[in-house]
Amino acid sequence: MPVTVTLQYFDGCPNWQDMERDVRAAAERIGADLHIDLQKIETQEDAEALSFRGSPTIVLDGQDPFSEPGAPVGLTCRVYNDGDRFSGSPGVAALEDALRRASP
Repeated sequence: MPVTVTLQYFDGCPNWQDMERDVRAAAERIGADLHIDLQKIETQEDAEALSFRGSPTIVLDGQDPFSEPGAPVGLTCRVYNDGDRFSGSPGVAALEDALRRASP
């Protein structure tokens, strides 16, 4: 059974494309079966209703594995700590771990 991946983004931030590439690479490395949906967030109201923490946000089977309590909600570019640096994606290794935890 595939892991349902929702990649949330908004047009003002191009990092979602890096995240999509990294998710696919992580899945390939661990042999995970994915179903990826792209979800465009268009308004602040949508962001608030979905607890959208910025673009890109990855949701695995309904959960944001990188959510931080108190992080702002809204139409912003999301920044992840990728160990040695900050990036628009948490990185392939972190995504592998998240996919392993979400895999049935």
